[in-house]
Amino acid sequence: MPNQEYMDKLQLRQNYRNLWHTDLMRTIQHDPPYCCLAFWCGPCVSYLLRKRALYNDMSRYVCCAGYMPCSGRCGESRCPEFCLATEVFLCFGNSVASTRFLLQDEFNIQTTQCDNCIIGFMFCLQQVACIFSIVAMIVGSEEISEASQILSCLADMVYCTVCACMQTQHKIEMDKRDGKLGPQPAMAVPHVQQMSRLDQQYPPTAGYPPPAYGQSYYPPPPQAQGYPPQASGYPPAGYPPAGYPQK
Repeated sequence: MPNQEYMDKLQLRQNYRNLWHTDLMRTIQHDPPYCCLAFWCGPCVSYLLRKRALYNDMSRYVCCAGYMPCSGRCGESRCPEFCLATEVFLCFGNSVASTRFLLQDEFNIQTTQCDNCIIGFMFCLQQVACIFSIVAMIVGSEEISEASQILSCLADMVYCTVCACMQTQHKIEMDKRDGKLGPQPAMAVPHVQQMSRLDQQYPPTAGYPPPAYGQSYYPPPPQAQGYPPQASGYPPAGYPPAGYPQK
């Protein structure tokens, strides 16, 4: 059973919002030479990518990046380079997936639906090829055996292709991290906004057309009936009262 920390990381990874710099469908267009290198020399590329993901600090190395039950129990601290080489050659698929999880947790990267479909298709094809191989051994039919061999060859080809694209995706993401893709586009600076002042007759025009000549932004306040009083009836009769000192 996986520990609680692993389950918490798995749950947290579903809420990530960042995206890979390049999805799996476009990795071969972005870097064809590296994709070919990852296809033919997958374990060597996996070794280099894991070391680079750790910022070339092998003292931080843990088997399968800490995502497998064997992590931390293989004597990694004594000889991390040898343990990493053993991992990428004996557990190649886990080494690629562990590097992927390591980058996702560091940069909060989610896996898109397209990438999930490609990875899921790879796993399903492997399962179908395995089922056909078992049926061919039980039945002993030449046709089913030949079909199982074709499916196994196709599943291996898809597996190697997807792993190569994933490793190229990881390499491009670390190129972005290390600034090898050039400066990233900065966010647009907002326009300068003015604040209204007491000496202004009307507030500044922030995105609105200026008022026409003689036009005010605010209408004059309504005046009450009989206000101000007329000069003829002011002050009222009997004011000020008797006995009030005169100036």
